[in-house]
Amino acid sequence: MSETSDTNTVPAPALSEWETLSALRTQLETELFQTNKATLFSALERAGVTRIVVTFDGYGDSGQIENVEAKAGADDMAMPNAMIEFATTVWGQPEPERSSVTVTTAVEGLAYDALERTHGGWENNDGAYGDIIFDVADYAITLDYNERYTASENYTHSF
Repeated sequence: MSETSDTNTVPAPALSEWETLSALRTQLETELFQTNKATLFSALERAGVTRIVVTFDGYGDSGQIENVEAKAGADDMAMPNAMIEFATTVWGQPEPERSSVTVTTAVEGLAYDALERTHGGWENNDGAYGDIIFDVADYAITLDYNERYTASENYTHSF
């Protein structure tokens, strides 16, 4: 048997520099999200926090975290004041920038990351609102997301 080549196959074009840098950044962001999550959850566990509830709201090209609550079981508690290492990407650099941040800053950073990874533009137009729950025992971050939109229905009747 002889091998035949497919003459209709077109080689994929090479990635542009921007596409290459973007792909590397996306990969690094995914890795850092998991690393930052592990660091944060470890600090929360040491402090006795079992759950964090982050409430967010956005519309009209503006969005923000409205509230952050820490829980120990069913009881409210103060956010731990510990400092932890948090890593972020820097465009065009293969290594992340590392800094020491408060637990609250780390929670907010991961909350914004979760929103951007799943619903980029959540703060635009009619926006969105909801909660992001950090469940320490289950080592899980859950986004409860509600998107707002304006609807319009038109009816024309001729008799």
